[in-house]
Amino acid sequence: MRSGLSVLLVAKFAASAFSYSFNPLEHLAGIAPYFEPSDPPLDPSPPQGCNVTRAAYLVRHAAIYANDFDFEEYIEPFVQKLANASVNWSRTRDLAFLATWKSPIGEKDEEQLTQVGELEAQKLGVEVLQRYPNFKPPKKVWTSTAERTTKSAESFISGLVRYENETEMVQVYEGKEAGANSLTPYSSCPAYSGSRGSDQSKPFQTRYTAPIIERLKAQAPGFNFTNNDIVGMQELCGYETVIRGSSPFCSLSLFTPNDWLGFEYANDLMYHYNTGYGFDVSGAIGMPWVTATTQQLLSDGVGNAVANPEGELQDLYVSFTHRELPPTVIVALGLFNNSAFSSSGDVNATMPTDTINHNRAWKSSNILPFLTNVAVEKMECDSYGYGQGEYFRVLVNKSPQSLPGCNYGPGESCPRNAFVEFISRREAMFGGFGQKCGVDYGNSTDTLGIYSSAQ
Repeated sequence: MRSGLSVLLVAKFAASAFSYSFNPLEHLAGIAPYFEPSDPPLDPSPPQGCNVTRAAYLVRHAAIYANDFDFEEYIEPFVQKLANASVNWSRTRDLAFLATWKSPIGEKDEEQLTQVGELEAQKLGVEVLQRYPNFKPPKKVWTSTAERTTKSAESFISGLVRYENETEMVQVYEGKEAGANSLTPYSSCPAYSGSRGSDQSKPFQTRYTAPIIERLKAQAPGFNFTNNDIVGMQELCGYETVIRGSSPFCSLSLFTPNDWLGFEYANDLMYHYNTGYGFDVSGAIGMPWVTATTQQLLSDGVGNAVANPEGELQDLYVSFTHRELPPTVIVALGLFNNSAFSSSGDVNATMPTDTINHNRAWKSSNILPFLTNVAVEKMECDSYGYGQGEYFRVLVNKSPQSLPGCNYGPGESCPRNAFVEFISRREAMFGGFGQKCGVDYGNSTDTLGIYSSAQ
């Protein structure tokens, strides 16, 4: 006869052995609400014996009602089709909510920041303040000129500083002929196209949606579901959540975990070829921000060539942009590289279009959710087993990242001299914005100078 303790242990083991949880909101690629995936699960706190003395952040704008392409290509056609359909949705198993559901997005809402987005940007400002309690409030925060980025910056500032009028929000023009001196350099790169990656992602999109279409058609035979309908419904999971707080489209009875992983991978393919390792100019687009940021962090103070016009360096540099720039910065730094430990070295082979590479490092949900942020920290360390001095580390959505070949400091950080050499090697690989982008206009530049010149 088993003892009560053994029965309890068996019951606990059985419960843990068969438990499974899945959150679709963490697999929505570029429309995932902000979260911190801990990828890899390194401790984000400064390592023992280290203090952060300066930091720089590149932040994507916060949650919006809908991206114009997503709305016009997927969501609006589905909503219109729904309005014209003669289907008794209440009789279906998984789509009964459509009998009373109304879209939360109108044409006037495209690209507009949601209230959830404003709140999350403010919360990020508070968290950055708490992370660096000894930093002086920044004199400037930079942002591209779109309303969704400026509003994100304003909300961030309201959470970061006590007196908002002490911090100036500097708007950087989103010009098509600005060269690298922009927070939207992809717009001034003729080699870049917003449609890149669609040819690679579409075949997989067709593949993963096919069984979903058949399953839903069986429940509602009067509605002709298409690939675009399925994508629109899955996108509504994310967009409706950041508007209303939740969405019936997120239900795992409607779309299974495998369905969501298919959606995520189709987007990963697109971003891989659009702003990732599958586009040979990605690193050149992201490198100017990396170089300019490194100059600010390495600078020794007043009188330095990269100090601001007032001759004073900031403890914290924060810039707001769109979803295209952070992935290119990640490429410039060599992070989330599928082929980093591959013998073939062919990064495109790691992203097949007919099956999911579940072991890939490149997962857009972790790389560019709404409000995604890439941070570079300079630390002063006197830590056991390490030489005293300055160390640098990169964080993506609060998760520390190991720079390839430069991760042997406290907390897998990079010593100052090695960091300088690392950046120099990356510049040799990805420098020359104008040449690599095929710039065909005059007065271009290969450098980002907004932090060291008056705007």
